[in-house]
Amino acid sequence: MVLALAMVAAFQLGSWAFQRLTFLLVSILIAFFLALGIEPGVDRMTSRGIRRSLAAFLVCLAVTLGAAGFFVLFGSMLAGQISGIVENFPGYFDSVIGWINRTFHTDLSRVDVPGRLLRSDWLRTYVQKHAGGVFDFSASVLGGLFRLLMIFLFTFYLAADGPRLRRALCSLLPPAKQTKVLRAFEIAVDKTAGYLYSRGLMALTSAVAHYIMLAVLGVPYAPVLALWVGVVSQFIPVIGTYLAGAVPMLVAFTVDPWYAVWVLVFVVVYQQVENYLIQPKLTSKTVDIHPAVAFGSVVAGTALLGAAGTLIAIPAVATLQAFLGEYGKRYDVADDLRAEGGPRYSRRDGPSPLARLRGLLRRHGQS
Repeated sequence: MVLALAMVAAFQLGSWAFQRLTFLLVSILIAFFLALGIEPGVDRMTSRGIRRSLAAFLVCLAVTLGAAGFFVLFGSMLAGQISGIVENFPGYFDSVIGWINRTFHTDLSRVDVPGRLLRSDWLRTYVQKHAGGVFDFSASVLGGLFRLLMIFLFTFYLAADGPRLRRALCSLLPPAKQTKVLRAFEIAVDKTAGYLYSRGLMALTSAVAHYIMLAVLGVPYAPVLALWVGVVSQFIPVIGTYLAGAVPMLVAFTVDPWYAVWVLVFVVVYQQVENYLIQPKLTSKTVDIHPAVAFGSVVAGTALLGAAGTLIAIPAVATLQAFLGEYGKRYDVADDLRAEGGPRYSRRDGPSPLARLRGLLRRHGQS
């Protein structure tokens, strides 16, 4: 009983600690895969005489600045769209009031509606109920910045001290296991870096193609929208193209509703061209996994880890698949003509299995 109670207490303590440390563990997991992805660049700079710590810092800084530049560009486009909506809001407001007056035979004016809205109990109750949302949003922003800083630091340390960490881990294992551990790290680096490299190339290709289409249509903010489609469509597999295409469709709709239709048609057609022509050539030597497996891994990763699982699901599954393919035990598959679509068994090829069984029983009875 004492042993059972001690095990239950240890399990409860471990569950409590795991729940408390989930934020830290997920951040370390993200940093681990980022460190694997940038390790080839760090190794290349180290081979040219640059200290590994400095090389890791420069690569991490370049990745951070690239991500920050992407969000700044998209934020500037969003701010421009919002300012345009605010400037044109009086016209939109007048058109809505006119439609209400014509449809419901009312006599509203621009002055009456804001006054009635401000004096309404619904608005007062809504503001009082959600007044703390501003502080919650500010806390979320600060928490997100802290998490990004923590991921940056862990990525830097894991990339800078990667060889030392591997040696420390291998020193705890017998020589027969050390080779497999080192090979597992090599596979993880190859697959993660290959995933990021192939996705980067496809994102660039997608951005260029969508930029040409948006520029021909005359859609504003074409470079930023094309970059948005390229990045989101590649790092959110399968459905990312359609999610990313919604933003340029909305912007194109403000210019001309038919432009939104043309954008939708182009997004669908480009997705098919990418799936059958571009992606197989770019990913055949890096991350060659079935689309259904990729989609399932993304869904599972999102369910387990949220947005972080979406990003690391495919390289994790690709690493596991490559490791099992190299060290998993395989057997030869027996030939089966019916499974391969070949001709069925006929009497001309010999006696049937039932006839052979009857003959065997008859000989056994005679003996």
